[in-house]
Amino acid sequence: MSETEQASLPIWLVDDDPDVRASLSQWLELSELEVRTFERGQAALDTLAAGDPCGVLVSDVKMPGLDGLALLEAVQALEEPPPVVLITGHGDVPMAVEAMRAGAWDFVEKPFAPEHLEACVRRALERRWLSRENRRLRQALREGGLASRLLGEAPSMVTLRRQLANLAPTRANVLVQGETGSGKEVVARALHEESGAEGHFVALNCGAIAAELIESELFGHEKGAFTGAVERRIGTLEHASGGTLFLDEVESLPLAAQVKLLRALQEGEITRLGSNALIRVDLRVVAATKEDLLVLAGQGGFREDLYYRLAIAELVLPPLRERREDIPRLFHHFCRQAAEVHQRPLKEADGELLAALCRHQWPGNLRELRNMATRHILGLALPWEARRQDEESEAGSLAAQMEAFEATLLREALSRHAGNIQAVMEALELPRRTLNQKMQRHGLRREAFLTGDGR
Repeated sequence: MSETEQASLPIWLVDDDPDVRASLSQWLELSELEVRTFERGQAALDTLAAGDPCGVLVSDVKMPGLDGLALLEAVQALEEPPPVVLITGHGDVPMAVEAMRAGAWDFVEKPFAPEHLEACVRRALERRWLSRENRRLRQALREGGLASRLLGEAPSMVTLRRQLANLAPTRANVLVQGETGSGKEVVARALHEESGAEGHFVALNCGAIAAELIESELFGHEKGAFTGAVERRIGTLEHASGGTLFLDEVESLPLAAQVKLLRALQEGEITRLGSNALIRVDLRVVAATKEDLLVLAGQGGFREDLYYRLAIAELVLPPLRERREDIPRLFHHFCRQAAEVHQRPLKEADGELLAALCRHQWPGNLRELRNMATRHILGLALPWEARRQDEESEAGSLAAQMEAFEATLLREALSRHAGNIQAVMEALELPRRTLNQKMQRHGLRREAFLTGDGR
């Protein structure tokens, strides 16, 4: 988290001693932190309950009226409690340890060096910011539709979101083509969730199921239908009725299963193995493949009639190397997720790392980028040095690399300053006309960044 982002959330200091309030607030303000002081715990609690922003609440334990421990307990009952740091005397340490078990972020024992309090506050403030940012992202996922499910402003991603918005309300089967790790299941889930269908989203990786079990997985079976069938099983087609069935690696389906799947989709009904009863099913199928199914059909490896049943609509996912301008934003997004999962501080990517990310060919696409982001957050070495020579020969001309990196820097600056052109001009030390020309050349529009997140 940058110092600017830290300063955007004020530190609340609660202490009944005016000299302590004055000295500590002065120290924190000299450290470029915004400070708000309170003489009484009740006043701080009332202000917090009213919705005023608070980054970290620092409170003395022993105060008249609502003391620090009671204040901690009341703050913990709020919907979004800030981290609470308690200031204790030497004899209060056992009590402070108990308070930490009750939810306090940390405690600082008197006498203490101001630097120690500042370091403690900054750590708590970073966690507070990360928590708020992740809450904001989760809210955006609930409310922001496809733009927050499928991040990116590369032309191919804008087109993909437009196609998805058009297809989602329909019941048309969709074939999704894309390389390994390019996000095919994310697209399938977006289609399902944006469709408003009340049924389940059911995913089946056709390449991970043994050939002799695939029909049981698809259609289900009755007890005793075959050796090992000790109870009735509902198949994925039946379970997905009313919703969406996602068939990943559909090219791996055995030909015999392809015939039965085609008939089930044509007739809208299935029969469990070991039964003669017909069961009606009504579902959308989203199939995903990394192969060209028509070419595979010409080679006898896939049924052409099933292809046409599945590919009512086709979506092509761009590989990550073809939308390099989206890499910095995606990397930061994955870093935020990894920081939350592993409870580590968010580490920003410097210019050298961003350049390496943009040069890389990304054979594993988004899955590989997520892996790199997790390694970055965990402080593990990234494997750039070993591959650098090979990648530089694959990355294209120097001019092309410079163009891609320039677009990345412009996009990051526009996103960081929420589309404020004057701020971008000052940050990049560019005159207005030059900035306009570069934005136009790279297809960047100010309006896309006005929300502050690059959408």
